[in-house]
Amino acid sequence: MKNWKYMLLSLALSTGLLASAVPAAAAPQQPWIKVNGQAIEYAAETAPVAQEGTTLVPLRTTLEALNAKLARTADDTITVVVEGRTITLESKLERIHGVTYAPIRIIGDVAGYEVSWDQATRTVQLASKAAAPETASQTGGRGFLWEVENNGTTVYLVGSMHIADDSFYPLRDEFEEAFTEADYLGVEIDISKAADEAQQNLILSMGTYQDGSTLKNHISAETYAKLGEVLKQNGLEPDILDAYKPWVVDSTLASLKSAATGYEASAGVDLYFIQKALERQLPIIELESYESQLRMFNNFSKELQEKNLNATLDNIDVVEDSVNAMAEMWKTGNDEQLLELTNSFSDDEEYNQAMLIDRNLGMAEKIDGYLKSGKKEEYMIVVGAAHYLGEHGIIKLLEDKGYTVVRK
Repeated sequence: MKNWKYMLLSLALSTGLLASAVPAAAAPQQPWIKVNGQAIEYAAETAPVAQEGTTLVPLRTTLEALNAKLARTADDTITVVVEGRTITLESKLERIHGVTYAPIRIIGDVAGYEVSWDQATRTVQLASKAAAPETASQTGGRGFLWEVENNGTTVYLVGSMHIADDSFYPLRDEFEEAFTEADYLGVEIDISKAADEAQQNLILSMGTYQDGSTLKNHISAETYAKLGEVLKQNGLEPDILDAYKPWVVDSTLASLKSAATGYEASAGVDLYFIQKALERQLPIIELESYESQLRMFNNFSKELQEKNLNATLDNIDVVEDSVNAMAEMWKTGNDEQLLELTNSFSDDEEYNQAMLIDRNLGMAEKIDGYLKSGKKEEYMIVVGAAHYLGEHGIIKLLEDKGYTVVRK
């Protein structure tokens, strides 16, 4: 088995979570915001902030630049006036240096703009929808979508790619229709909460050494030297990640490298639906938790952590090709390639058991519970695409319980 596939699956299954583990010094520069080609001028202390794959902007200043007016905020509720219409929406708000920030995608949408991301210049582009290019109506790809029904309760199963770019959107109508019909959105974890102090403290407590030792004390001299060279090649100090455990370093490198190619958690399929759910005030349910996912990575043996880190270091130059291949697999909805990717991990028992088998069992049990609720409601479940297929995949587990799962 080629080692680069470990890196690829980690990106496919966990990037949305571990983007928050990237140390600030290693993070990319903050983004620019342009409206119909003109940059919004922000004061230095209220500049846009890139946080866990989402661009946050000062709410009042940005709305004014979009010819909208902030009426009021209360908890995570925003009321704005756009062209004389009063609109109320739900969005995760942040207080930064006393200023209220909100996700730019939600603000742009409510003000009537198409929102896109230019990776080369790290710029969020907002274009008036009346002037949006005709290609905006084209679908971004087939993706992965299944439907399960039981006694009037319907569950739509969406295979997410946690990192994506604008070429994934708009999603085809079947995805949007399923979301419109849903009474609940289910995700692995609600990554819009990644900036919460409790989540950050979890990452620091589990992902850093608490005994005075550093990364250098826990991996071989060869691996440490290799890491230092890769960091220097990317303009970083060779010891910048010394406080972090190998599993955090591994994910940090893969996330930064994938972001440099244009794929980021801010465009991921799961975060796309989370943001839409916040707008609709749709209940978001978590099939897992931050703690369970972090504990899984933290409980990997030292040998496996170093093995995965080496796989990323050895294949850092092919990240772009690998992620492009994974994106093409998603856009074409290629079941065979997805199954091949999932099955390629079965020869590493520890990794396969933790990353796929155990988690799939837990998620399938929760989905089974929704189907048996008797409430005649509709659920949209969005989890990493690699969780669905194979002998231990969610679809097989549901079929073993007697359900008929239909590809859409």
